[in-house]
Amino acid sequence: MITVKCAKCKTKIFKYRKFGKGKLWHCWKDRIVADYSVRDGELVRCPVCGNVIGVDQKKWIKLKPGRYIYSGTYEH
Repeated sequence: MITVKCAKCKTKIFKYRKFGKGKLWHCWKDRIVADYSVRDGELVRCPVCGNVIGVDQKKWIKLKPGRYIYSGTYEH
């Protein structure tokens, strides 16, 4: 389980089940365990500072590089 946070204010955005090694480029919606984000149309924003974290693209959320940080462990 990993935690995706806003790069500006460090607020939690998602708790996400990541499989395999490698960078996090997008979040599959069915793997998001907890969603703390705010939606503005297709934009996914931080609930505190309004930073745009990514764009909702139906099956996943395409994350914007440099707008988020994450920590935790991936699943095998």
